Parts: sequence; structure tokens; C-alpha cells
Amino acid sequence: MLKSSPILADIKRDDHRVSEVIRRLRGVLTKTPFEVRDVDPNVTVREVIGFVGALAEGRDIALKYVPAAAGLHIRGDPVQLQQVILNLIINAMDAISGAQAKEREVSVTTVLSGGRAEIRLADAGPGIAAGDLQNVFNPFFTTKPQGMGMGLAIVRTIIEAHHGQIIAENQQSRGALFTIRLPIARGRSTSA
Repeated sequence: MLKSSPILADIKRDDHRVSEVIRRLRGVLTKTPFEVRDVDPNVTVREVIGFVGALAEGRDIALKYVPAAAGLHIRGDPVQLQQVILNLIINAMDAISGAQAKEREVSVTTVLSGGRAEIRLADAGPGIAAGDLQNVFNPFFTTKPQGMGMGLAIVRTIIEAHHGQIIAENQQSRGALFTIRLPIARGRSTSA
């Protein structure tokens, strides 16, 4: 009989989280109401980075995170928001997979901007072709040879269900930037 170890506990916990993400994702696709509660985007991003940190390290990618100085509080489904961040980070890592080691960086920043919580995810890849920018969130649109074109469409659906918006653009220097804007929860203080 196997003894319980910290590694097995981590695997069991991550398996439960993945199962929950899949269950909630199915809910999005079937228009099932999601579970709304207070969410701190700083915590959500930190948890997702914890999930993918080893993957980034294994792919020789620097994964950087700069949280907002003050707590950000929104209303939403934490598992669905984790799915959004996870999808965007994985896409960013794929976008820079062919870059030289010194350019393999994905950064995530959370800020308060104009009364909204913003999550900004940037990569140092080639960016998005100008003709593709207007289509990246369309269902079945993909630039990946093995892609289905559903990831970013689902991301947009989740963000819009949270009364937010997501914008894709190219950075001035290089790489893509995805900005998620979500309304701050009413009655919540955002000061430190």
C-alpha cells in the first residue's frame, strides 16, 4: 500500500481542480449559471501561476507576475477566471516557444485602472498578425496547426459573462498583450 506523500496530495488536489475547471467549462458551453462570489484577481493569478510554474520552467520560459499593490475585489466564478488566465498563459507560452532563451518571457500584471480591475498578460513573441487581430476571439479561428479555435472564444464568453471585456493587441516593441477589464465589486474598498 502506498503511503500518502506531499506529492500525491498535490496530484490529488490538482486533479480535483482540473475536474472542477472542466465541469465549469462545460457549464459555460451549456449556459449553466456559474458560482458568483468575491474574488481577488491577485489571488486568482497567483494560483494559476502556481499551476503552470513547473511547465514554464520546463519550457525555459520566465513567468513573471506583478500584483496590484492594493487588493482588487470583483464578483465572479474563481474557477472560470482561473481557466481564462490559464488559457492565456498557455497561449503566450506557445507563442514564444520558438524564441531564443533570453526572449522567452511571459508577464502578468494586475492593476486598478479607471475603477476596474485589469489583468494584463504580455509575451515577448512575434505578436499577432494585423489581419488576425479582429478575429482572434471568433469561434474556430486559429493560427495553430493543431488548434481548434475555441480557447479564446471561450475566454471571451467567460469574461463577458462577468460583465467584463478582453482586448487583444500588439505591443509597440514586440509580442502580444491581452487586457482583461472586470468591474470592481460594489461596496468594496480598493485602497490599501
